Amino acid sequence: MTIASQHADHLIIGGGPAGSMAALRLAAAGRQVVLAEKEREAHHKVCGEFLSREAVDYFHQAGIDPLQLGAAVIRTLRLSAGNKVVESPLPFQALSLSRRVLDEALLARAADKGCRILRGVAVESLTARGAEWTAALSSGHSMRSSAVFLATGKHDLRGFPRSPTRQSGLIGFKLHWQLAPASILALRERIDLFLFSGGYGGLSLIEEDVANLCLVVRRSALRTLGGWPALLAAIQCENRHLRGLLQSGMPLWPRPLAISPIPYGYLVPNPRSARSAQYWCVGDQAAVIPSLTGDGVSIALHSAALAAQMCLAGKSAADYHRTLHAQLHRAMSLAIWVSRAAVTGAGRVLAPHALSLFPHATQWIAASTRIPQSSLLVDELARSQAGNAAHQSA
Repeated sequence: MTIASQHADHLIIGGGPAGSMAALRLAAAGRQVVLAEKEREAHHKVCGEFLSREAVDYFHQAGIDPLQLGAAVIRTLRLSAGNKVVESPLPFQALSLSRRVLDEALLARAADKGCRILRGVAVESLTARGAEWTAALSSGHSMRSSAVFLATGKHDLRGFPRSPTRQSGLIGFKLHWQLAPASILALRERIDLFLFSGGYGGLSLIEEDVANLCLVVRRSALRTLGGWPALLAAIQCENRHLRGLLQSGMPLWPRPLAISPIPYGYLVPNPRSARSAQYWCVGDQAAVIPSLTGDGVSIALHSAALAAQMCLAGKSAADYHRTLHAQLHRAMSLAIWVSRAAVTGAGRVLAPHALSLFPHATQWIAASTRIPQSSLLVDELARSQAGNAAHQSA
């Protein structure tokens, strides 16, 4: 694609939820924004595809209703390990929608707001010259910008590695399934979190009653078993409840998507150099919370909205990184503790019994690993509506 102008106010690298949210908010404010997305077409990604209440609120602010896109409603968490199964209501109504659908909806909204989307264009290198960045694009062009937003997800841009993470050695898998009618009925309005030797995963319905099976496993456990087919068989042998749900179902893809390494526990630190303070990290480039919390998408959207707001207000990337770190570090610490316990033998044995003895544990963990309510952003329309409601009630 030919680029009419080689300069933009803001260059966003990556077209996932974080990149698109930052792009549409900056473009809506009148900034010249270019977003480079290396994939040419809509595609699936390794993701639990869980949308918390906070994520849904941010989508509504962007003018997107996940329910209209076919999202499934989730009201209950069901935890299983071995032959033990316990249920607990979620403290909020959640939704589930495939990333393939969700990401495309956000990219379309960003384009509607005036962002220029470059599909099938990767950033091959990024260099700073004074206060300006120059990106070399796979199209053969270059792009100059005064502000760069890294939104490349769990994969680092060459030359911009993240610091070591707090939980490593995990591999992620994702596979969509068509379940039997009885299993679909049993799964409706529920998300199943299951524990197994060396890992944990989730199963929930998305649009069109397709089921998303997503899990993480320790690399050492996968190596011992010898690969994905043996892992899936071992999980079903160990977890009777999951075996019953998948029974008579069939995978919709010949093989699962996989990702490794997974930088769980990464949280962008306070910048230690002028160079790192010049670019904005959003989404998984800013924070990677363990997937069992179900807060990954909401953190991606929140970080992008916060970065755009602070950028528009004239704040620096360093100011934003400090603010986001302060908002998320407590939730991240608890989430890592829970995730580490979940991949151990003790976690598999104790978790179902603990939840059956303490029915409010699920709600507490869910509430404690989320973005603090006071940190969530409300757009001007929502503020205006709240003000009008308060005026009318008075």
